[in-house]
Amino acid sequence: MQSLQWIQACHFRRLAGMAFLIGMLAACQQSERLSSVPETGIILAFGDSLTYGTGVGPEASYPAVLEALTGRTVINAGVPGEVTAEGLKRLPGLLEAYRPDLLILIEGGNDMLRRRSEMRTRDNLSRMVSLAKEQGVPVILVGVPKPGLLLASADFYPQLADELGVPYVDGVLADILSDQGLKSDLIHPNEPGYRRLAEVLADFLRERGAL
Repeated sequence: MQSLQWIQACHFRRLAGMAFLIGMLAACQQSERLSSVPETGIILAFGDSLTYGTGVGPEASYPAVLEALTGRTVINAGVPGEVTAEGLKRLPGLLEAYRPDLLILIEGGNDMLRRRSEMRTRDNLSRMVSLAKEQGVPVILVGVPKPGLLLASADFYPQLADELGVPYVDGVLADILSDQGLKSDLIHPNEPGYRRLAEVLADFLRERGAL
């Protein structure tokens, strides 16, 4: 009898453990989903020249293409040459002015090109995400490749996304900038490259429930 009770107790603990893991997985999956952006909603595309669309006309920038793909208003808030310290100062005014339903953050490339402190860059990005979340604005963080022969997103992007619990898009810029047919120069996409970025982001928004 004692043996049977022991087996039953073990079985119960195992089931409880499985239920806990399933619950944690469901919570993680739920946290990765985004609130739906209404058809009249606003997406704020914030960043530097990669957002501005350096190398192409305004109509071919990724925010313009994303607007056409999603049917939502997408504000191009890209400033060429901007570093994260400058972006941190600029973001609050834009959040106040537009009150967006979603923020897409692509910044940090100029910090790396100018060899700014990685810790400071990471901190600035973290504070930008926090500013948006404090106002109830969901954030998508996009990894920017670190300069080098073989391009890949800098390590601090996925780490930051994991710590802050924000959806993260990895690899798309590294893939684009590794393809000569998708670049206008060494560090900027061309028209097909920006379209590729917009398409990946539109698919990501659909997958996460924002559209």
